[in-house]
Amino acid sequence: PDGRPRAVLIAGPGTAAVGVADLITRLAGAACPVVRLRPAGVAPASGALRWELPGWAGSVDLLLVATPDGTEPSLSLLVEQAYRRGVAVVAVCPSGAPLTEAVAGAHGLSVPMATAPYEQDEPAAASAPGALWALLTPLLALLDRTGLLSAPPDTLEKVADRLDQVAERCGPAIATYSNPAKTLAAELAEALPLIWTEGAAAGPAGRRFAAALAELAGRAALAADLPEAMPAHGALLTGDLAAGADPDDFFRDRVEEVQMLRARVVLLRDRPAGGLTAAPAARELALSHDIAISELEPEEGSDLETLAELIAVTDFAAVYLGLASRA
Repeated sequence: PDGRPRAVLIAGPGTAAVGVADLITRLAGAACPVVRLRPAGVAPASGALRWELPGWAGSVDLLLVATPDGTEPSLSLLVEQAYRRGVAVVAVCPSGAPLTEAVAGAHGLSVPMATAPYEQDEPAAASAPGALWALLTPLLALLDRTGLLSAPPDTLEKVADRLDQVAERCGPAIATYSNPAKTLAAELAEALPLIWTEGAAAGPAGRRFAAALAELAGRAALAADLPEAMPAHGALLTGDLAAGADPDDFFRDRVEEVQMLRARVVLLRDRPAGGLTAAPAARELALSHDIAISELEPEEGSDLETLAELIAVTDFAAVYLGLASRA
C-alpha cells in the first residue's frame, strides 16, 4: 500500500522458488535489493524446513512467498513474524493451502497459484517447469504495479505467446532435426554440460537449466557467465573430461564399457551489455580443445520474452533427457 519497498525478500522451497528469486533479481536490476531467504533444517521435507527474516527487515520491506505446496509450517510462521515486524506480505500458493490462512491473518495478499487441468487434484512439483511460471507471473504483475520492474499486461501476453511458440517448436510430436530442445537433449546425452551464458536474459536461464537438469534428468551440469566462465571451467577442457582424453590402453575391449562423459559447452546468448561479446573467444577456446559447442539464442523481444524462450527451450531439453534416461 505504501508504494515501492526498500527491499524485497523472497521465500519458498525448491527449484521454482530459486528461479523466481533469480529472475526477479535480474529484472528489478538496481531499482531495489532482492534477497532470497534460504531455508535451513535437518531435511528437505516441508515440515523440516525453516525460514527466518533478517534482523534488518521492517515496515518498509516486502516479503514474497512462492510455493507450489503451501503446507510448510515454517512459511506460516515466517508470515506471522513478518506481520509482527510490519513487513508487507504477498504469497502465491495453491488455493486453500494452510499458508493462505496465515497470510489472511497477517492482512497480506494471497494469490491462488494457477494449475493446469491435470494438476487440479494434486499440487505441482517444485521442479515442474510449469510451476515456475505459475508462481512468477502474479509476482511480476505485482512488482510492475509497484514500479520495481516493467511487466505490464501486454508484455505478459507476449510472454505467453512466446511460450506457446516454443511449445509448438519443441513439443513431442516435432521431429528431432527441427526441434531445438530434442536436438540439444541428443547433443547432451553423453556429455557434461558446461553452460556458458552471456547477455541480459541468459544468466538466470543458464542457472535454471543446470538446476532443471539435476532435478528432472538426474544430470550434473555447471553454469557460469562469460567471460569468467572460460577460466573457471578451463581445467575441464583439458582434463579427463576433454574430448581427446583417453588415458587407458587404446586396444582395450570397450564392448561392455560404460561410456565416459565428455565436456560440452552450451552457449546461451542474449544481447550482451554494451554490444561487447566474449562469444568468439569462448568458441575459439572450446574448439582449440576439440570441445563440441551447442548454441541457443532467442529471437528479438523484451527481457521477459527472451528469458521465457531460453527457459522454455532448456526446460523441454531437460525433460527429454530425463525421459531418455528412464527409457
